[in-house]
Formats: sequence, structure tokens, C-alpha cells
Amino acid sequence: MSKTSTAHQAAPGRLSVMMQLMKLRVIVLLQITALCAILVHDTLARSGVLDVERTWLDTLTVALVTLVGGTLSAGGSNAINMWYDADIDPHMRRTQNRPIPLGHATPRFALVFGSIIAVVGSALFLLVSAKAAFWSAFSVVFYVLVYSIWLKRRTPQNIVIGGIAGSTPPLIGWAAAAGDSIANTNVFDLGSPIPWMLFFLIFLWTPPHFWALALYRSGEYGKVNIPMMNEVRGPEHTVRQSKVYCVLLLLLGSVPCFWPESGLPLLWAFVSGGLTLWYAASVWAIDPREPFDENGRMPKAASSFFRSLFYLGWMFLSLVFIIFIPSEWLGVLGPL
Repeated sequence: MSKTSTAHQAAPGRLSVMMQLMKLRVIVLLQITALCAILVHDTLARSGVLDVERTWLDTLTVALVTLVGGTLSAGGSNAINMWYDADIDPHMRRTQNRPIPLGHATPRFALVFGSIIAVVGSALFLLVSAKAAFWSAFSVVFYVLVYSIWLKRRTPQNIVIGGIAGSTPPLIGWAAAAGDSIANTNVFDLGSPIPWMLFFLIFLWTPPHFWALALYRSGEYGKVNIPMMNEVRGPEHTVRQSKVYCVLLLLLGSVPCFWPESGLPLLWAFVSGGLTLWYAASVWAIDPREPFDENGRMPKAASSFFRSLFYLGWMFLSLVFIIFIPSEWLGVLGPL
């Protein structure tokens, strides 16, 4: 739908516009990863793997703070991003129905609204953990300044480096759950390598996930001079790079096999391996020479993009399910 044809639509209410600026549907998956990190931390604590006292009330409290704080900080980042991209959003099909192109919000409103809720969201984490507040604020600053303003319009590696911002929810959730149990000011010390491996899971997942979207929407980024990998290096190179990241995902999932002390259960290595192969099959199926459909899109790239969403969700949820199984039932397949 073009901007002209939507200009006569009645503007939605202010609350609806604010939710659209926050891109709540995009935030859901990120919040799932943060909540899963909390559940993994607290379950390991209750089973004695981590030397921390945690009750279910503690878990619920931290989960609520993370849900609200994370939604506000990530939503604020998205709103600020819409302010900065106000010049290009009207020219892309996937963004032309956002509030600013439709005239439902001004760029200034998006900037002010986004800045306020991003600050409030990050500050909320101070109720449970200064380290969680730091990583939340880091994510906002990195996404806005490094990705949106610096990298996005300058390099085809934009989504690779910028993916650091979207990879922080497990760090935030884990740090929030750990709270004062980590008695030092080193923000990189979260008391376990598990949150960092979950961070790298999202980091390695982001390029093939987003490049599939770029292939699916082939040509849109080129119209607005955004140097996405497929626009600069071509679809064949992009698919090859995506396959490399799939191999790295497979290696990351196998960490418990050669590093038992990581804290990740060995069973998850096999489950994550199966899930990664299932996802990688969709990446391998992408044909860079596939004819576009009637909408000018690559169907197999679209299929890989949507499968990637389920893949990441199941990777985190499967870890939670396995962690919930009593260690004595898992035996050697459980965490050390």
C-alpha cells in the first residue's frame, strides 16, 4: 500500500501510535530470550549448580522487572530508530506503513518518546541489578548510535556488528536474576559462561536471519542506498556467508561436548544440534537465482526468515525445558 493510498486513513489513537513506534511484535522474541535466561539461572540456583539462594517469588519479581524494563528500553530504541530513518522509511514497502510515513507521528515525537521510555526502562533494572541496568543502557546506545546512525548506511557488515545490541537480552536477564550475588563492578563477570554463550547464540543467528529478510525483500534496501550484504556483494555471496554462520551456530551448540564445565547440559548439545540442522536446511535451500514471485520477492528466502524466528525461540525454550529436568534424571547428560 502506498503512502498516498494510506494518507486518508483515520489516524489511530495516541496509545496505538506509541505501541507501533515501539515495534512490540519485534520485541517479543527478545523478551523470550531474556526470560529464558532468568529461568535457567534460577533453576540452576535451586538445584545447587549455582551458589545462589533463589525463590519462585524472586524469579517472578525479576521476570516482571525484566519484562517491563526490557520492553521500554527496546521499544525506545525502536522509536528512536524510526526518528532517524524518517527519510528512508516512506520509500520501502516494509516500512512505509509506520507511524511517521503515514503522518500519525512526527519525527520529533518519536525521538522524545523513545528517549524517555528507553531511559526509564534501563533505570528500572537498578531495582534488581546495576549490571542489568548497564547492559540495558549499553544495548540502547549501541543500537541507536553504532548501528542506526553509524553502521547501517555505511557498511554491508552493519547487521553483523549491529547485532551486538540485539544479543544482550540474555545478559540482561541473567544479570537481573544474579543481582547482588556477583559482588564486583566488572560488567563482563556474570558468574557463569552460560549468559555469554546465549549472547553469542543470538549474535551468530542475527546475520542469516536478517540477510534472509533482505533477500526476501530484494531491491528495497538498494532503493534507499542502504548497503545490505545482498545489495553490495550479491545474493550468492550473502547465502554463502549465511551458511558460514549456520556452521558456527552448530559449533556453538556443541560447546557442552568439549567443555562440560560450561554449565550447559550435554543433552542440550544434541537438541540444539538437531534444531540447528533443521534451520540450516532452510538456509541451504535458498536459491540466489530463484525467480521472484509476483511481489518481487524470493519465496525460499522468506521461508528461511520465518523458520529462523521459530529456531531461536526453540533453542532457548529447549534449554529451559532441559534445565527443568532434575540433574539426577539426566545423569551425564545434565549440567556439571
